[in-house]
Amino acid sequence: MQFDTVSQTLKCRYCGSEKPIGDGTEEEKPEEHELDFADEDDSSLKDWGTEQQMIKCGNCGGEMLLPASQTAVVCGFCGSPKVMPQGNPGSIRPESVIPFHISRDQATQAFNAWRKERWFIPNEFKKRSVNSNLNGIYVPFWTFDTDTDSSYKAEVGVHHYRQETRTRVVDGRTETYTETVQYTVWHWTKGTYGQFYDDMLIPASGQYDSELLHKLNDFKLDQLVSYKPEYLSGFIAERYTVSLQEGWNQAKSHVDVQLESEIRRKIGGDEIRNLDIRTRYFDRTYKHILLPVWNATYMYKNKTYRYMVNGETGSVTGGVPLSP
Repeated sequence: MQFDTVSQTLKCRYCGSEKPIGDGTEEEKPEEHELDFADEDDSSLKDWGTEQQMIKCGNCGGEMLLPASQTAVVCGFCGSPKVMPQGNPGSIRPESVIPFHISRDQATQAFNAWRKERWFIPNEFKKRSVNSNLNGIYVPFWTFDTDTDSSYKAEVGVHHYRQETRTRVVDGRTETYTETVQYTVWHWTKGTYGQFYDDMLIPASGQYDSELLHKLNDFKLDQLVSYKPEYLSGFIAERYTVSLQEGWNQAKSHVDVQLESEIRRKIGGDEIRNLDIRTRYFDRTYKHILLPVWNATYMYKNKTYRYMVNGETGSVTGGVPLSP
């Protein structure tokens, strides 16, 4: 039985019978885990509910997680047949998942509609059909929550204006004129600023350009459900290659940028210099989540292009050929 995007149940491909996922009780809400980098060494957090094998592509380096009984014929990322079993993946199991809601046929239709709306594409490409092998892949992400407490100090400059009388020589004659001149008065300020940041989404995949994933980032995280291995049936789950520590470092960098922007806005003034911010992070939590993506590559005039379709919303991002 495989997960069916329409009924959101396990469905037999042969007789059509369906089986609900779960035991019929109310769905548990995804849990936030206290941020502890030692979790990646905790074997109790690595049980995915079904025995997994890691498959690595010898062509693009992609790492896929498949049920131990399933064999990969081609790589889900680049389509290469150069796949090799790698044994136990040894990674933190997902906390929650957004199941696929867009079927393979719907993803194909979404791509065809999207590519015909691109600018500067060859007419031949717009009219012809595109042969691409769509693979449903659960892409790994980290989400982080953190409270912050910042203290800051800075010099604030306020612009003032005054009239100054000056002289100049015009046609051999000296004349006086009045000019408005700007000057800046500087003073020191300091203060504190607190802010909570919720569900900062960090891609944990090493297979995609992070910019491409960010363009696809219209997932509705309030639709996350607790992870169950049945959701993965018939799909590929990518193993995360961005560690928990690396993911937090990226999230912290995003927080630092936002904090500086928000603190500058709070300080006000016309200019700010020598800004010094000291931030304490506390009540840090994380989730390892899987988000649904239809991934495909296709060839056009001996050049390879990749596109992705959001498996929840149907939005599309990717590359297309351009007309000279």
